[in-house]
Amino acid sequence: MSTITRIFIAMALAILAISLTPSAAMAQSYTGNWSIAVSQSHYSNGTYCLALTDNGNQGFPHSGPASLVPSDGYVGWFTVINGIATVTIPQAYDGEFDFLVFVAHATDGRIKKGAFALAGGPDDSGMAVFGAKNGC
Repeated sequence: MSTITRIFIAMALAILAISLTPSAAMAQSYTGNWSIAVSQSHYSNGTYCLALTDNGNQGFPHSGPASLVPSDGYVGWFTVINGIATVTIPQAYDGEFDFLVFVAHATDGRIKKGAFALAGGPDDSGMAVFGAKNGC
């Protein structure tokens, strides 16, 4: 076997090994149950549990359905774009829909501190601190 053939085979094997190794970006996932502690709010202080499914169906690599646990029957959505997680959960209130909205920093499959707002209902906002994945 010639030297060029050996070099070609070695390079091909290296490229194959790299292509079969999952990348760090693909290994990150936000799928799981997340506890969220809301504070400094007028009406919504307390701890919530959200179920996120990171399947990309909202058009971004890290996005998908989101719901409260236990489920209230309404499914919302989440996205992680440029290190910011946004979670929107619809809720029935006085015959209309309001939305629980959580916005927080997110990197490497972890969601951190952020903010909470109740959109569409009584004016309400506060701090939101996400706990560990699968922590509720």
